[in-house]
Amino acid sequence: MNFLCRALLCFLFINISPRPCAAAAAKPNFLFILMDDMGWTDLGCYGSKFYKSPNIDALAAQGMKFTQAYAACPVCSPTRASILTGKYPARLHLTDFIPGRKVMTDQKLLRPDFNKELPLDEVTIAEELKKAGYVSGAFGKWHLGGKGFEPQQQGFEIGFASDPRGGLPGSDEPGKGDYEITEQSLKFIEANRDKPFCAYVCYHTPHIPLATPKKMVEKYEQEINPALPHTNATYAAMIEVADAQIGRLLARLKEWNLETNTVVFFTSDNGGLHVREWKGVVKATQNLPLRAGKGYLYEGGTRVPLIVRWPGVIQPGATRTNAVSSIDYFPTLLEIADVKIPTNQVVDGQSLLPLLNETGSVKPRELFWHYPHYPNQGGAPGGAIVAGDFKLIEFYEDGHWELYNLRDDNGEKNNLAETMNAKAAQLAAKLDLWRREVGAQMMFPNPIWDSSKPRLIPSE
Repeated sequence: MNFLCRALLCFLFINISPRPCAAAAAKPNFLFILMDDMGWTDLGCYGSKFYKSPNIDALAAQGMKFTQAYAACPVCSPTRASILTGKYPARLHLTDFIPGRKVMTDQKLLRPDFNKELPLDEVTIAEELKKAGYVSGAFGKWHLGGKGFEPQQQGFEIGFASDPRGGLPGSDEPGKGDYEITEQSLKFIEANRDKPFCAYVCYHTPHIPLATPKKMVEKYEQEINPALPHTNATYAAMIEVADAQIGRLLARLKEWNLETNTVVFFTSDNGGLHVREWKGVVKATQNLPLRAGKGYLYEGGTRVPLIVRWPGVIQPGATRTNAVSSIDYFPTLLEIADVKIPTNQVVDGQSLLPLLNETGSVKPRELFWHYPHYPNQGGAPGGAIVAGDFKLIEFYEDGHWELYNLRDDNGEKNNLAETMNAKAAQLAAKLDLWRREVGAQMMFPNPIWDSSKPRLIPSE
């Protein structure tokens, strides 16, 4: 072999053979974006013809979209606790928004004495990731306890609590604090770009009160089509503002060469608000074709958008129809980070990594809900189970069941509980067994209940 051939082979070997590389060996970063009350259809990529979300839509096109992702509770605090711990809210005894709705005379049952904060002995994603050298920051809405229970007591190095009324720069109009949440998140990411990080970014949008610049609202008022389910111009403008801030986050990841090694999660803490929760306030959104919304155990209250982007691992534009839950994020992030969960640590969720990297599926299982409360939105206390195509809801006031086939009827219009009573009884038994296994707190007769008063339900 002459000298020229040997030199060429050497060149090819050096440039093609696997070599140790700091970038290749680096642990993946995490950007976890959590919206507040964003409904399943509140984005263009999930079917809205009125709300505009180009940056989030692009995220979905670059990553994987789940069509049957659930929040572990139809209201915020319990879902947030489930995300951070991988446990069902019922197991945590944190089953309502903090501090919860006060007891009233129209409530037949008395709520249990649930936790008003995430207990400090619960192990969070941030605490587990810290073992692997990660630095974590929590930005925006926390809603898991006040003084002594802040993010810094749960493994986060930084906790930034934003003003939920903060407006955009140069504007004296109130907003939802989106800009400042983004700004603080970017400062954290830039400061920690040379080490593995987890940025937990929790926007207040699109939770009420609705607020955003009037000029943006006026633009959407000209585009309202009464034939569409979404017709709230203020809500549409809020979606656009939040989408722009998320676009800033994603653009900086690319600018700082962090895009390919950062796994981005985007989801919501519960379904969209579909009723007039406050007197005189136009309802925020609509979750059609799903039934009801925030505060209800119907699909509109628990089914949420979920998008995951991981360049080089997740096939762009992929869609998954698997039923997944917010309890699954804890084991998923830890497996991606190669962090082993202690065998004595209870985790209700399961890792979604086989779905993300398409190396397999997840174990067949049921998903459960336990909501022993009367929410502000008018929903009734109850429990639910999703098993395959079927979903059963048990209402705690009188024990009646509703059974739906979600494959054929995701709008939950056709109650099959009577015609398929054996199936309903089977699922009810599984739901009851699960409540016992997780130590779910149950309700009691309300001593101040006035049976002559109808339960207060906001109008739709």
